[in-house]
Amino acid sequence: MRYSVRDGTLFLRGRFRAASTGVNGGLADVTTVLNHTVPHDFQGEPVRHLELVAARHGIFCDYFGLLTAVDMRHLCVLQYDFVTVFLTAGVTNPTGAAGASTAPHTINIIVYSREGMSDSALLETIITATGAKAQALHDLGYDFPGTTTDAVAVACERDAEQTHFYAGTLTEVGRRVHAAVLYGLPEALARQQGKVRRSEPSFFIFSRYGGEHWAEWEKEGCPYYPCHFPGQRCDYCYCPCYPCADEELGEWVESSSGGRVWGCAGCTLLHVPEVADYVRRNPEATLAELKRLREKL
Repeated sequence: MRYSVRDGTLFLRGRFRAASTGVNGGLADVTTVLNHTVPHDFQGEPVRHLELVAARHGIFCDYFGLLTAVDMRHLCVLQYDFVTVFLTAGVTNPTGAAGASTAPHTINIIVYSREGMSDSALLETIITATGAKAQALHDLGYDFPGTTTDAVAVACERDAEQTHFYAGTLTEVGRRVHAAVLYGLPEALARQQGKVRRSEPSFFIFSRYGGEHWAEWEKEGCPYYPCHFPGQRCDYCYCPCYPCADEELGEWVESSSGGRVWGCAGCTLLHVPEVADYVRRNPEATLAELKRLREKL
């Protein structure tokens, strides 16, 4: 999976089996899941609007799409092991509120699993994410479980070796999704409401170093800079290729919490300024393509 934000749209690209409650939703094999920002006064036809957005980026079929009025700089990305959750949130049109507006502020959740999932697990993940959303809103003091236009999309790798068949909160998938939404929704709302200011999407990772906790990575003021070499670029400190399993760049190591994880602390590929710039311009570039570019420098 690769993700990027371009022209007010979040794109997830890959070979997915996916489920969506959004525009033209359902269960399908797709290559793209997107979350697109529309104007606050949007009155267009959602299906046609998304078709045009996708076509402008060379995508003509096999996609699921969501719409929101939330600016993509308020996007929160939360990585918890093999699960990544993408959240945008606004609560201008609460469910059940008297005179609720039809404005497109909404809570959109996209869940991605690097490991495979059965169709029933994909659908159960929608329930798990929705339950976590309702709990997060309740914990924030809101008296509604969502907005009138909320949507959830769930995608997994179509060719993954391991498959999960359930996704309730006691499962490996479900507890990660629940934790990410529960933590991420308040962060996403804080950014949309101006309580936390960021100029670009926020990235969080679930860390076990020094005790389990969520950590936001910010390149500004990083105490480890430069961790590799002077002048390095840190746009991709959390690599979009992870885990690449390319043994020229890293290796499998024993995890302190059990099992094996991909270790790439010595890899500097995406820290090379020219390579980082290339990835920003070409977010779907392959790892082999990036390695060839570095060899030419």
